[in-house]
Amino acid sequence: MKTRFFFFFILLFPISSFSQELTTVKLPAPDTSGGKPLMQALKERKTQRSFAKQKLSQNQLSNLLWAAFGINRPIEGKRTAPSAVDWQETDLYVVLEEGIYLYDAKKNQLSTIIAGDYRSKMGVQGFAGNAPVIIVMVADYSKMGSITPKEDKDFYSAVDAGYISQNIYLYCASENLATVVLGLINRSSISKTLKLKDKQNVILTQCVGFPEK
Repeated sequence: MKTRFFFFFILLFPISSFSQELTTVKLPAPDTSGGKPLMQALKERKTQRSFAKQKLSQNQLSNLLWAAFGINRPIEGKRTAPSAVDWQETDLYVVLEEGIYLYDAKKNQLSTIIAGDYRSKMGVQGFAGNAPVIIVMVADYSKMGSITPKEDKDFYSAVDAGYISQNIYLYCASENLATVVLGLINRSSISKTLKLKDKQNVILTQCVGFPEK
């Protein structure tokens, strides 16, 4: 009797209805004409570790990701941050309350990785889980040439991630947002959560949100 009831329950309420499903998010075109003057953004650039609960809009998220490592010269496929040998080895994973996405700069969209709130796993500091957006910078060593020594890949990928991090800092200064880059992170745990391959390496994570008042 219990078995029959269970199958009847499943027919009425499929398992998929209990799971949170994420779909690809097509981002609005970034606004590349606004913002504060460069010198003012540099003057106001700072680290902030307290975040309000307010979420970024899709327009703000699109602008943020474009500023970080978007395509600013479409014909050539060039980016807003430099990379050694133009490898463009850095992938940006975007961790939101709803789930984790991979930023596709060419299509200006977010591709689904996994549903669920994993923000607290992106940093060992307690405030990490409060940030509405966490960007994870992942270097894909398979894009960096088969004959390139690993120590060179380590060095260049770290430098390239630094450029991206500074772009994020300047965007946040320009838009009155709070941000902090995190180097003290559990890279092994993050790699498992993001389902990374052997040649993908977590470099940094960076929290972004509205400053707590």
